[in-house]
Amino acid sequence: MKAALWYNTKDIRVENIPEPSQEKDQVKIKVSYCGICGSDLHEYLAGPIFIPVEELHPISKDKAPIVMGHEYAGEVVAIGEAVTGIEVGDRVCVEPIYSCGKCASCKKGHYNVCEQLGFIGLSGGLGGFSEYSVVPSKMVHKIPEYMTWEQAALVEPTAVAVHAVRQSDMRIGDSIAVIGTGPIGLLVIQAVKAAGASQIIAVEVSPERREIAKQAGAHIVIDPIKVNPVQAIKEYTNGLGVDVAFEVAGIEATINTAIESTKSEGNVVNISIWEKPASIPMNNFILTERKMTSIIAYRNIFPQVIQLIANGQIQASELITKKISLDQIVSEGFEALTKNKNQIKILVDPSL
Repeated sequence: MKAALWYNTKDIRVENIPEPSQEKDQVKIKVSYCGICGSDLHEYLAGPIFIPVEELHPISKDKAPIVMGHEYAGEVVAIGEAVTGIEVGDRVCVEPIYSCGKCASCKKGHYNVCEQLGFIGLSGGLGGFSEYSVVPSKMVHKIPEYMTWEQAALVEPTAVAVHAVRQSDMRIGDSIAVIGTGPIGLLVIQAVKAAGASQIIAVEVSPERREIAKQAGAHIVIDPIKVNPVQAIKEYTNGLGVDVAFEVAGIEATINTAIESTKSEGNVVNISIWEKPASIPMNNFILTERKMTSIIAYRNIFPQVIQLIANGQIQASELITKKISLDQIVSEGFEALTKNKNQIKILVDPSL
């Protein structure tokens, strides 16, 4: 079968590999769509970040080259003998977190901060950029019959946004800033709108993405090249700043914008995966009693996110800008996302 494997920075190859068979506690899935994630793009441009290169990942027992892809959905075509509650023909999406189940975090249900945290398609295993994927049955979530494959492939990134909003302690009526409106930032806009934000302010350098941010639900969109974004946000919030600022770009300028545009005792939520260290003036927290919440992935949330999308409360599939084949994944996928801000979410169909 065809699969896209990460070998090194800017070295992703589409190759023929053996079609997998499932073990007793695993499910085999014929992949319908797999999205290219911002984390995938980080690995392509600056990796390895999550991808194990020198040593095997402790849970996946795998290392580079690895089959990428962790935002995906498909049809169950085979199940292991120990699998219950899942049948051949089920329509499913995948929650791709590897966790040990034994550390203190896992024991309290916080498996997304497991000491051995990993992700299928980043930390090894057979990810979604392949015709067939095999995953532990605990990663599989059934989807409603009326949910499209495109919607199902976007459950994973939407879960990141919804988890971030839940962890932010945002309340109905709060004012919100979203700094950076790539796919996750746009999903955060939709999530805070669904959660009852009274004022949503987006900050984005790209004119194309500023327009999409308006369509996603931002009430005010700021170009930080033309105006000082902190001053603008304070003007729109009676000089106070927002209740919660979400940083979704992963550069020093944006995290400091998020901090400075948050009111005293407000919350700065960091969602980004960082390629480089950032310098943060700590007195901007101490002198205002601001706090920072950092989130990684999601936990115990996939069923709710499936319903939010299936019911239309979050219009995740509106962010899809292109569908491509596996053979096009580098030129029309990774390179397109690198060079063209018109591209938001690109889905890969491994069957093409």
